[in-house]
Amino acid sequence: MRIFILANQQQKKELEALDIVENDTFIFKSQLPENDEYKNYDAFFILSDSDYSNYELFGGKPVFINKVVSTLEDLNLPANFSRINGWTGFLKRETWEIASNAPEKSQQIFKELKPKIIFVKDEPGFVAVRVISMIINEAFYALGENVSTKEEIDLAMKLGTNYPKGPFEWAQQIGIEKVYSLLKKLSEKEERYIPAPALQKLILEKAT
Repeated sequence: MRIFILANQQQKKELEALDIVENDTFIFKSQLPENDEYKNYDAFFILSDSDYSNYELFGGKPVFINKVVSTLEDLNLPANFSRINGWTGFLKRETWEIASNAPEKSQQIFKELKPKIIFVKDEPGFVAVRVISMIINEAFYALGENVSTKEEIDLAMKLGTNYPKGPFEWAQQIGIEKVYSLLKKLSEKEERYIPAPALQKLILEKAT
C-alpha cells in the first residue's frame, strides 16, 4: 500500500510523532501529483490547503481531507472523500475522528495505520473540536466579564479539570480565527455557540 500525504511541516511533525514516517507506505509531498501519478497511490491524505476539485483524478480511491468547519455535504464531495481534523495538535492524537460517506473504505485503509479511528456524523467541528471551541468561547465570556485573567483561567481549568491545556492555550495552538469560524458556523443553528463579545472584539482587532 502506498499512501500520498500532502502536509505542511507542522502536520508532518505530528504524524512523525505517531511513527508515520516517509517510507514505502507513506509518501510526503508538497503538492498534488501530476495527472498520471495518481494511479501510483492507494489513498490520499490532503492536509494542507490545495485544490482537489478534479475528483476524477483520484479514480474513486479514498481521499481524506482536512476540513473541520465545512462538511462533506457543504462541499458536495463524492463518496470516496472523508473529513478528518488536521488542525494543529490533533494529528498526533492516538484516535482520529472521521466523517465519511463510505466508512467501509476508510476502515480498510486504517487497518494498516497507527491511529485508531471513530466515525462521527458529518457535522461541523466533529466532536472534540466542537467541545473545545465551546470551552474557549466560555473562557472569553469570563474574560470579558473580568472574572479573571487569561493565565489564571488557563491554570484553573488545568488544575480543576485535569485538561492538558487551558482554553486560551488551546485557542493559541489551534488559531483563534479557526475557532471563531467554527463557532460562527455552529451558531447558525444553535445560539449557544454565538461567539463571546470579547472574542468578536479580538477578531475585529486582528482584521484591522
